[in-house]
Amino acid sequence: MENLDVTVLRALRDWRQAGKPAVLATVVRTWGSSPRPVGSIMALCEGGAVVGSVSGGCIEDDLIARYAQGAGADALPHAGPPRFAKYGITADEAHRFGLPCGGTLELLLEFDPDAAVLAELVRALDAGRLMHRRVRLADGQARLESADAPADLALSDAELVNTFGPEYRMLIIGAGQMSEYLATMALFSGFAVTVCDPREEYRGAWSVPGARLLASMPDDTVAELRPDARTCVVALTHDPKLDDLALLQALDTPAFYIGAIGSRRNNQARHQRMIEHLGQTRESLARLRGPIGIYIGSKTPPEIAVSIMAEVLAVKNGVALPRDVDVAHVKDRQGAARSGAACSTG
Repeated sequence: MENLDVTVLRALRDWRQAGKPAVLATVVRTWGSSPRPVGSIMALCEGGAVVGSVSGGCIEDDLIARYAQGAGADALPHAGPPRFAKYGITADEAHRFGLPCGGTLELLLEFDPDAAVLAELVRALDAGRLMHRRVRLADGQARLESADAPADLALSDAELVNTFGPEYRMLIIGAGQMSEYLATMALFSGFAVTVCDPREEYRGAWSVPGARLLASMPDDTVAELRPDARTCVVALTHDPKLDDLALLQALDTPAFYIGAIGSRRNNQARHQRMIEHLGQTRESLARLRGPIGIYIGSKTPPEIAVSIMAEVLAVKNGVALPRDVDVAHVKDRQGAARSGAACSTG
């Protein structure tokens, strides 16, 4: 599935190019708990069609009533400068709009955004570029500029600046059964997925629509993909001939997550092999994750894929995982506990 922001902008572009009135809603501030983070966007067409989300649904319903249906004294216009809308100020409103207890959010509503600027933005995102969209609050005029790095939404008295990037990408090395589960989860999480495996016997059974399947060597694939800060690389083959060089190639990139499946023993062997034969150091391998995933007692391929995807998303979202869910530390504790039990009964 496509990155949600791109999906919203693409739909909004199509509506505006067809001459349909539409509004773009952006979450610009939150207080307390909020169902969607700052920077989230939603597009609403005159006919009531909605793409994207700024809440669990109740705020969307209110905006449809006020904009598409023109209901109530506070009906929204179909033109004019941007305006702010705040939800959840009182406990009654929070309950009415399905916000968490104490949650408040503020939206900026842009009426009839310029179709040409939207088309240019979508083209840039499709080309893999990171973009700032600047909106002048006085009149809603928007302009674009290239961005060097992802940035949080910025709001001043004069303008809104929201940063949009291309899709997050996942490169999976190996086309086995677990790769199919992980690719499926990554796709519905909004990642563009590439799978590479030079082994014909594995590629022949691949069956995940939407994932690009390549027969090239993994290290060549990494070079061709040119991972950036919105890319993760996951090795699932257990084969050093396929995994090692590709992982090392990835470590020379800004990829936000690089890891390989395997036991603690296999992970230690991989590090030792890279240090002794491939000129690496403990410091140069510090970003290489393994064993990958969070500990949920996984035994089957789909459950292991869930644990890997959860870790990838946590790293993507900047969440520091506690040591008590890290696979290696949990296994170490379990091993120590078993050793202690054996000693006490010996």
